[in-house]
Amino acid sequence: MDGHAEGFAGRLVTAEDDAAREFEARLTESSTLAVRVAYSVVRNRADAEDVAQLAFVRAHGAFGRLRDRDRFRAWLVRMTFRIALDWKRGHRRRGLREDSVARLRPAFGNAEHDLIDSDRASRLWTAIDALPEKLRLVIVLAAIDGHGMKEVSVLLGIPEGTVKSRLFEAKRQLQERLR
Repeated sequence: MDGHAEGFAGRLVTAEDDAAREFEARLTESSTLAVRVAYSVVRNRADAEDVAQLAFVRAHGAFGRLRDRDRFRAWLVRMTFRIALDWKRGHRRRGLREDSVARLRPAFGNAEHDLIDSDRASRLWTAIDALPEKLRLVIVLAAIDGHGMKEVSVLLGIPEGTVKSRLFEAKRQLQERLR
């Protein structure tokens, strides 16, 4: 009887180890994407990393209950996006602090060129930040991170046509804001 119990316990540990290895592998492929999604919402690198870390912890706890593990990336993106929205609602002051710190950093190289580039980037990100959340996420994933329409569709769990229309609307609104 003891031999049977030891064999059973060995199989349980192996199954847990396999799940842990699978989670680590899937997380390794998706971790930078989660940080980018979080950053697109919270607009602060440190906060984005904190949000992504929180999403990783929650994903680890729920991984065993995930039915379709092939959709892990999409699941992690949606979870990260929801956590980032909650984080942003609770930590709005952090964005102001990041902006003030960025302005105080010394510029290296051609100061005039760096200032122009910084101003352009600042204007662009301000315009992106002003977009509604659903448009902002699509533009960041498709136009900035370079994901294709089909991949964005899968990551967000929305039809490809919806991705296209949101991307079109986001670009239109950005053009208007940047004029």
